[in-house]
Amino acid sequence: MWIDMAIYGVEVRKVDRQGRLVLPPDWRESELGDSREVLVIKGRGYLKLIPRRRRDLTRFFDSVDLGVEAIADWAEIESELSGGRG
Repeated sequence: MWIDMAIYGVEVRKVDRQGRLVLPPDWRESELGDSREVLVIKGRGYLKLIPRRRRDLTRFFDSVDLGVEAIADWAEIESELSGGRG
């Protein structure tokens, strides 16, 4: 997985006894938005935090032509997708 590593600031943060740290407020605002989840990627000698964003999948609706008029019969769709074998 390729991750753009554009660095726009370095800050020293303290880690408390329970392993917690406070994320910089400007980063939380610009990168997290309404989300409160990050992906933590563990590597030898480092951690990467990547904001977990919700994706709007509705933009993909109607972008695939299944070759059928309507989804009335799932077997018809499977037959079309397999090239008529089935």
